[in-house]
Amino acid sequence: MKILSLFDGISCARVALNKANISVDVYYASEIDKHAISISKKNWPDIIHVGDVQTIDGRFDLNTDFGGGIDLLIGGSPCQDLSIAKDNREGLRGKKSSLFFEYVRILHQIKPKYFILENVASMPKEAKAEITRHLGVEPIMIDAALVSAQRRKRLFWTNIPNVKLPKDRNIFVKDILESEVHEKYFIDEVTLQNILEKMRQGKPLPQSQRVHTIEGKSVTLQAGGGGLGAKTRLYIIIPEATKKGYAIAHEGDSVDLSFPTSKTRRGRVGNKVKNLMTSQNISVFTGNRVRKLTPLECERLQSVSDNYTEGATDTQRYKMLGNAFNVDVIAHILSSLDKLTDNKDI
Repeated sequence: MKILSLFDGISCARVALNKANISVDVYYASEIDKHAISISKKNWPDIIHVGDVQTIDGRFDLNTDFGGGIDLLIGGSPCQDLSIAKDNREGLRGKKSSLFFEYVRILHQIKPKYFILENVASMPKEAKAEITRHLGVEPIMIDAALVSAQRRKRLFWTNIPNVKLPKDRNIFVKDILESEVHEKYFIDEVTLQNILEKMRQGKPLPQSQRVHTIEGKSVTLQAGGGGLGAKTRLYIIIPEATKKGYAIAHEGDSVDLSFPTSKTRRGRVGNKVKNLMTSQNISVFTGNRVRKLTPLECERLQSVSDNYTEGATDTQRYKMLGNAFNVDVIAHILSSLDKLTDNKDI
């Protein structure tokens, strides 16, 4: 297949094609982040990088280089202005999310056999309707929790027929944890006590004290059952909108540290990571202590191989992985192509 990947990031679409056993003749990647491009080149040196999606036809003639020759156009246009995590979101007219229209421009210009567009499920219904109108197909919502340890609801617009929901693989946070983790990923006792004290005072937590971010907001822990959970090794209690009024975090559970004083939010403790974000806001309770997930564990959440993003700083690794596709979701969608053809005609 000939592929054009827009907003390519670290080329997770290329990983997904490989997992779906779809042969790739040429893979063009449009990306501007130098760190992501570096990781892409490290893992896939044969990829042809074509630059900014807004100026792609400045280096390539879309009608001659790609026209009629691209089998699959794939991309996840920026979601920052669409996500519920952002206050006063501007929708498809926002600076970043308006890049969706570049996807539409290129789609209509090169007319690929198949296309896939991914974006957040939490977008306003007006934006969802507009994207659907431009692409001419209804989206399917797939939660990556079905194929990984991460809760990540995304909408996928595609003309690949007969795409169904994947079966639940029952993968949980405990299944992706490293056995040995560097001390730098753990929250020290003093910091944890400061977090708890601020929670008791009803103060918002600063970004520096978040362990791993979920939906762009801060969260905190509330201990119970004999003291701080990290000390008792039994559990950590989080205020939650349940009949009991709290949730218990067991060994290997994820803990959502957003909204520190809220008692109206549910699902803040569990065996799935709710959503991998670029700003590092999810914690995991393990080994009597609270720590953030490591970059390697985040790679596993996104279904890429261990150390796929090695070579960049931790900050960049978290960011790149937060921006990425969940590979196994894309591979599942692409698997429908294998049912249509043996790839000899693609």
